[in-house]
Amino acid sequence: MHEASLMLSRAQFAMTAIFHILWPILTISLSAFVMLMEALWLRRGEVIYYHHVRYWSKLLILNFAVGVVSGIPMEFQFGTNWAGFSRFTGQFIGNILGFEGAMAFMLEAGFIGVMLWGWGKVPRKVHLFATAMVALGSTISAFWIMVANSWMQTPAGIAVENGKVVVTSYVDAIFNPAMAFGVSHMWLAAMETGLVVVIGISAWHLYRRRHAPFFARSFKIALLTLAVVAPLQVLIGDASGVEVFERQPAKGAAIEGHWETNAPGTAANWSLLAWPNKQEQRNDWSLELPGMLSILATHDVHGKVTGMRDIPLEDQPPALPLLYYAFRVMAGIGFLLAALAVWTAWGLKRARGRLEALLAQRKLLLAWVLCIPLPYIAVECGWIVREVGRQPWSVYGLLRTRDAASSVAAGAIWSSSAMFIAFYIVLFIAFFTFARKWLRNGPQFEEPNHA
Repeated sequence: MHEASLMLSRAQFAMTAIFHILWPILTISLSAFVMLMEALWLRRGEVIYYHHVRYWSKLLILNFAVGVVSGIPMEFQFGTNWAGFSRFTGQFIGNILGFEGAMAFMLEAGFIGVMLWGWGKVPRKVHLFATAMVALGSTISAFWIMVANSWMQTPAGIAVENGKVVVTSYVDAIFNPAMAFGVSHMWLAAMETGLVVVIGISAWHLYRRRHAPFFARSFKIALLTLAVVAPLQVLIGDASGVEVFERQPAKGAAIEGHWETNAPGTAANWSLLAWPNKQEQRNDWSLELPGMLSILATHDVHGKVTGMRDIPLEDQPPALPLLYYAFRVMAGIGFLLAALAVWTAWGLKRARGRLEALLAQRKLLLAWVLCIPLPYIAVECGWIVREVGRQPWSVYGLLRTRDAASSVAAGAIWSSSAMFIAFYIVLFIAFFTFARKWLRNGPQFEEPNHA
């Protein structure tokens, strides 16, 4: 395949994936938050929780619609741009994507109508069940997508016969070595994103002193949840990193700018900041902490960390500075949100939840408003690390990316990419037009419908 066509196909898939992932992560978390508020309404009988359900459901439905539409171009590319990948992995990846469609998307699509239009038409417990099924469906969808992606990172349970994957054990393939950390890390990232969005939007209203009692409730509930989720995400991320260094040493070395394998009995240094140079096989400059990489990568003071120079050049990931700094942006945002959540929760505890004390913290409220984009940036950087770090393999150790691509003319890829970009711009504008109207209108305080 021509190199230009390969790079264009990779760029097109990256573009569609980067845009699409913005929406499912909020669907996963916001559906869970809406389910929580509806459960609190049924349990406590306080109408304010009903108002929260109706308010946040509007953003959920809008986000869900854009997510469904934006994902369609990705599915087509498996046949148009990545026929080699489809032929090689079809018996497993095809089935997994089928599971996702049948078990997850159909579950969401089947119950979202009841959730949206069932008020006053079905009993309250039935409506809560529908909301729960939407939340469950979004989580199941994330599970199957991450199973497929994790298998591409650490393929298992298969044999290669006549140039194609043959599944020998679906249990081993589904529960491949990277699956547990991949699923949990992504799910927590989605939850963190939605919670920050709820906190940030609530903080914006509180900053402007609009519907303060209403948004103080959502601010506190989301914040207390985030104070648990964000530190847990840091721990899962650390464990996931150890797994990467063990099973994908090229990716691990790339994200840390590590070139020389440390000798037995010595510790590998950690470059806090550096500029990796693949051509020269070294860092142009580096600010290092002695011995820290062994601890971070293996949890052992003298743990062995494979250097990039011990990996064949053709197996080393590309775009090393991108990988190096995308990882640091992702990790930095994770630590920042965890620290800010715990600090804010502690401040609320000291203020004993008094509304006036919260409204007085104007800089803190503004900080949470400004934090809204951060989890999205972290998720995008995480996917860059995960996918670019796997290169030059489409299926790690089995199928190279150049062998996975279709023979498509560069002009055809350019034209389809331009069409996708135009389509996504329209979607983006439409979303923010409706979201802005929803944000400015604020909550409606109608009485609950009775079924």
